[in-house]
Amino acid sequence: MRLTDPQVWTLIGVFAAVMLGGMTLMTTQLSRIIRVEVDRVEGSLTARIDRVEGILSARIDGIDGRLGRIESKVDDLDTELTNLATRLWRSQ
Repeated sequence: MRLTDPQVWTLIGVFAAVMLGGMTLMTTQLSRIIRVEVDRVEGSLTARIDRVEGILSARIDGIDGRLGRIESKVDDLDTELTNLATRLWRSQ
């Protein structure tokens, strides 16, 4: 089967159109897959960050409570030491 010059160019055009269409389709599908995977990873990381934030918040609150108790004890010791120093120096 012999093809004429216009038939050859028509086949080249059809082949080029099919190849570009296929590449466009594959690029679109790849773009969608990447977007879905990025969203999934983002959701997973957000959940982990929220969990770590909650744990750290609870620990910081615990440390804050302990520091408050230590501060109260230091204030009590300061008051007692002031009273002892006042008694000692008044007695001399």
